[in-house]
Amino acid sequence: MLDIECFSFLNRALENDMAPILVIATNRGITTIRGTNYRSPHGIPSDFLDRLLIITTQPYTAEEIRKILDIRCEEEDVEMSAEGKDLLTKIGTETSLRYAIQLITSAGLACQKRKGKVVEMEDISRVYHLFLDVKRSTQFLIDSQSDYMFSEVQGDSDGDDAMQS
Repeated sequence: MLDIECFSFLNRALENDMAPILVIATNRGITTIRGTNYRSPHGIPSDFLDRLLIITTQPYTAEEIRKILDIRCEEEDVEMSAEGKDLLTKIGTETSLRYAIQLITSAGLACQKRKGKVVEMEDISRVYHLFLDVKRSTQFLIDSQSDYMFSEVQGDSDGDDAMQS
């Protein structure tokens, strides 16, 4: 989200005696530097990019997601069956870890509502269908975009007509 002016400021700050430690995270490829017409890796000016130590990251494996979910269940005092954790791990690998973690609390509440002690697959399935992840939400909006007043999807001319009526 940084533009050329921000990079200029950061460049100056890094030359100071009290230079900060700067951590930048990006998922941009070769793209335009905001505020210019120039393209560069990660949308970062090349003189600034030369000062960076680039560390690649990898997505979490299913085993790592399972360990993280185990810790979160313990921290949130949610007792979950092994099958439930397996389902939540599968959801985490297919959608996102953040979404899977959010389902822990919701599934715990669904379990309490049915007066259960251990979160089962049915509880997770119920909250999975109640709360959408990003991909399903996006697909829903694309499928039902004509039902909304304004739409910014390319090639959609309904947005202009809706404003005039």
